Amino acid sequence: MNAEMAMPLYQGIFAGREQTWLEAGQGRVIVLLHGISSGAASWHKQLEDHRLTQVCRVMAWDAPGYGCSADLVNTQPSADDYAQRLAAWLTGIEVEQILLVGHSLGALIASAYAARYPERIASLVLVDPAQGYGTADEAQRNQVFEQRRHAINVLGAGEYARQRAGHLLKEGAAEVDIERIRVGMRRIRPGGFLAAAWMLANDDIGRYLSAYCGRLQIWCGDQDKVTPPAGAERLAECYAAPFSLLPKAGHASYLDAPAVFNRYLLQLMDEWDTPATGVLE
Repeated sequence: MNAEMAMPLYQGIFAGREQTWLEAGQGRVIVLLHGISSGAASWHKQLEDHRLTQVCRVMAWDAPGYGCSADLVNTQPSADDYAQRLAAWLTGIEVEQILLVGHSLGALIASAYAARYPERIASLVLVDPAQGYGTADEAQRNQVFEQRRHAINVLGAGEYARQRAGHLLKEGAAEVDIERIRVGMRRIRPGGFLAAAWMLANDDIGRYLSAYCGRLQIWCGDQDKVTPPAGAERLAECYAAPFSLLPKAGHASYLDAPAVFNRYLLQLMDEWDTPATGVLE
């Protein structure tokens, strides 16, 4: 059992690699992809919301190199490498069409999956999206990677968690939420984190979104200091996607504003078989 949540940790071998995830509920599937400093358990406010789980099967993976999920073979991966692991898992558990939600670095992975498997996507939601630095010059790409290598190799996961956790939430966030983030960050595995950092520094979300023509929504916490709303809104404008601000929410907006976040998910589930209505309310 997962130590923090009253639900089982699922494990399986898919395409020869171990994969762990959490899930709750039954019905059409929502898949939740976490960011670089997180894990499946960070989605507890979605997995434990009975409004969602009464009508949906909510699934949150541990990305390769996180939790007990096996590392990627490639230590300098692209988002597409993660997308192929995601596909192996979902195919292995016989999940086809999904509402795919990617938070922060998970938005890059979600975009790569949607570009490769558009027929499997009912809706794609990018939340507080990290867009990658693949189009930046070499000096900036190196800086992005080296900052994160220093954080995990020099500071260590514990000190990194102590310094960084509070920055991911809104001003005045509850201590219990900050501590949940700290706990998750302390569990970061260096290999998984560094592979994800390489992907962040060297890939770009645009290469995937330009190849995807399906339903797309972009959301952002109005107090996000990590991937600020202005950048998320520009991304939405670039791809003619509805953009929604999540009120009183920082970078981890799904933790800061779960009531609104989960209501938006339910609206998208209601629209699964109907024309998209645009900005959610």
